[in-house]
Amino acid sequence: MSVKSAATLIIDADTDFTSELKVILEFLDETVVVCNDLDNWQASLAAVNGANGCIKAIVVRFDHIADTLQPLLCQVNQYDDRLPVIIMQGEQSFSQSMPIEEQVLGVLNMPVGKKELIGLLAEADAVLDLLGKHKSVPVLDSHMGLIGISHPIDQIRGLISQVANSDATVLVLGDSGTGKEVVVRALHDQSSRKDRPLVAVNCGAIPAELLESELFGHEKGAFTGAITSRQGRFEMADGGTLFLDEIGDMSLDMQVKLLRVLQERCFERVGSNKTIKVDVRIIAATHRNLEHLVSEGRFRLDLFYRLNVFPIEVPNLSERREDVPLLIKHFTERLKADKQSTIKFAPGALAALANYSWPGNVRELANLVERLSLLYPGKSVGWQDLPVKYRANEDWIAESEAGSPAFDFGNSDLDESKLNMPRPSILSESGIDLKQYLRDIEVGLINEALEMSNGIVSKAAKLLNLQRTTLVEKIRKYEINPVESVSGF
Repeated sequence: MSVKSAATLIIDADTDFTSELKVILEFLDETVVVCNDLDNWQASLAAVNGANGCIKAIVVRFDHIADTLQPLLCQVNQYDDRLPVIIMQGEQSFSQSMPIEEQVLGVLNMPVGKKELIGLLAEADAVLDLLGKHKSVPVLDSHMGLIGISHPIDQIRGLISQVANSDATVLVLGDSGTGKEVVVRALHDQSSRKDRPLVAVNCGAIPAELLESELFGHEKGAFTGAITSRQGRFEMADGGTLFLDEIGDMSLDMQVKLLRVLQERCFERVGSNKTIKVDVRIIAATHRNLEHLVSEGRFRLDLFYRLNVFPIEVPNLSERREDVPLLIKHFTERLKADKQSTIKFAPGALAALANYSWPGNVRELANLVERLSLLYPGKSVGWQDLPVKYRANEDWIAESEAGSPAFDFGNSDLDESKLNMPRPSILSESGIDLKQYLRDIEVGLINEALEMSNGIVSKAAKLLNLQRTTLVEKIRKYEINPVESVSGF
């Protein structure tokens, strides 16, 4: 069963409540199963599963089962510890101090805001989608050291396989925290140089006046403090790989000296006139846009061409969100190996994290896992345990805005004006293909935004109030050709 056709199970003895909620959810294009017998909910669930369907979430009302909520949650946990539960509360509030089973996806106040309800149902869809994607996946897919099952990661594995055994210079590009050093390690480990050293130097962390000595070494007495001769990183990496991290932060003077070494594969130590030849494979990395630096006169064009022989761009974590559960598993296993406290993540928490934008990328995720392991050692982290910013997501519209319509069960009649749903403004006697009509509107707006932004997808996304990755997915879905090249994504 697809995510869209998966059913929501409502458990409540009040037939008026379940009937009204069923109508509302079906109006929102949800599949609904109702159980008015609290002792027989498993039979309803089994019936859906027996019909080759599945349940994506269970909805219960706290007011009516306050005394039996914990036993019910325990039963749900025993039946399927990945099945999300949504709790509605009215006059009697759900106590946050009460032990909460890990699969509680969220608590909604009645009257329920439409956006709150849609947000949690979307979150339940995300849980089901994640479980479906990872159902047949090994516990940890770390081929080449790269964690993930997403298409972008598969593409990077393919590029590494193509270039690893050559001596071509590789330029690894990507935002901070995306894992560029992991790609560099994979390149070295897959190459014929894997038994020789991989030597790294951070060009942005070493002062410009010391970087030359760090790279090329120096002779005794070459400058104040040089009390002995010292090998540079190029010599240390002879026969292996030299990783020049943050190459975009290198000064222009050093760029000239580096260019000569890349061209001739020889250099002199500081304070010496003896030429040293080395056999080194160069891999450079940067989070900066080198082409912009070239246009600004801050990076040499000839050096850029020398480095940009085989570029590999590492995607942001927001572009490979299906990899988040595997990355979390990797980080928790690493904590366990380091004899630190480890934790588990409930499906709702995984879905929330998979739909977060991750501005700090994989590094931010690793830090969050470590922080949560300190806050909840040996426990299961649920959606409600996550820091606030990880729970809210603009795609889900998880929190209701002021004045948004609400569903007040049992206190008013149900009609379309109550639901405040949009209706088509153009309808002929012969009818209309609503899906195609809405598709044409969406494609038209996307094309207009791309034209207004000169094909720059990030600017077009802001005009449409979308995340960039969401707009990219729509461009691919509708096969729209933006003005800019794909590299501009």
